[in-house]
Amino acid sequence: MNEVTRREALCGSAALAAAVGWPLAAANAEEAKAAEKKRKLLIAGAHPDDPESACGGIIALHSGAGHEVVNLYLTRGEAGIPGKSHEEAARIRTAEAEEACRILGARPLFATQIDGATEVNAQRYDEIFHLIEAEHPDVVITHWPLDTHRDHRTIALLVYEAWLRMERAFELLYFEVESGRQTQHFCPTHYVDITAVEARKREACYAMKSQGPKLGFYRDHAQMHAFRGREAGVDLAEALIRHNSGTARLPL
Repeated sequence: MNEVTRREALCGSAALAAAVGWPLAAANAEEAKAAEKKRKLLIAGAHPDDPESACGGIIALHSGAGHEVVNLYLTRGEAGIPGKSHEEAARIRTAEAEEACRILGARPLFATQIDGATEVNAQRYDEIFHLIEAEHPDVVITHWPLDTHRDHRTIALLVYEAWLRMERAFELLYFEVESGRQTQHFCPTHYVDITAVEARKREACYAMKSQGPKLGFYRDHAQMHAFRGREAGVDLAEALIRHNSGTARLPL
């Protein structure tokens, strides 16, 4: 893997900021003008807690700048609470996701698949395509497809198909979750400084009480924030991979 220099990392962050439209020190008048446009960002995760843990900082920055954010959940986390039925777990985790979205300033949107039993077929491709098409997002960020969790791979493939069917009408990027243990071989192209909003991200993740965030997934992500921050030359960062469409719409 080529070493990412601090300058390149910060340029990547600025390029992403221009793409999704949150305020950041603009390098020139063109970037400043791009940042004024209101954008819609859609974060597509497999379960409640995936968008928040992976992109909570990006969501907070984006919504805080007055832009629209939609968190799309493939499932309602039906298999995610030991000892609870699918119906009860779905009710609990849906409420947690809605509270996390309130904290971050996002709007929740739920698909109809079941946690632990997700599918990739023609019907499921159509469902996600129609959900995303109806939203008309400028940017979609979803799971990196090389992941040990099958549900994560499922939503990545479904989103990718929607991107192709919509003729690459939105910018497509990928996030990481519990890198090394779940997300594999993730080599970032963009870093976003989340130092100023990490506390808000943490609050949203702590709303996922059924998942034990303080000793579980958030502890892992806090370590990732620090590591990615070192790579980018900032205190705390979230990292992304941009899917290169062959048409450079980002001011790289």
